[in-house]
Amino acid sequence: MVSPAAEPARTIPVLPSPDIAVSRDFYRAQLGFDVVGPEMEDYLIVRRNEMEIHFWKSEDRRLPETSSCYIRGGEVPALHAEFSARGVERLSAFTVRAWNMKEFYVWDPHGNLLKFGCAPEEV
Repeated sequence: MVSPAAEPARTIPVLPSPDIAVSRDFYRAQLGFDVVGPEMEDYLIVRRNEMEIHFWKSEDRRLPETSSCYIRGGEVPALHAEFSARGVERLSAFTVRAWNMKEFYVWDPHGNLLKFGCAPEEV
């Protein structure tokens, strides 16, 4: 077991949400994340395996429409297949982009963009 002091530092996106309950329900039911920690009206933490995303309550409904995060790794092809089978709305095709990454996108109910990608050879 690795001691907490020896764990590498991680980057965790913190995205805006005008409605924490709607975000919680979407990430839990549609994308298979679990809620971490106490449920609060103004902050949300969701996690699925090594993916963790935080949300802060924002009164500005335009902010999520200009926010995004990138999730990268070998698990991405399986995630696209799972999200397709679940019927996740606003799920893009899984395709190689001009910058040579195979990617798909999901927009949450408020407009936050989740970009999932991997190198084409990881597929």
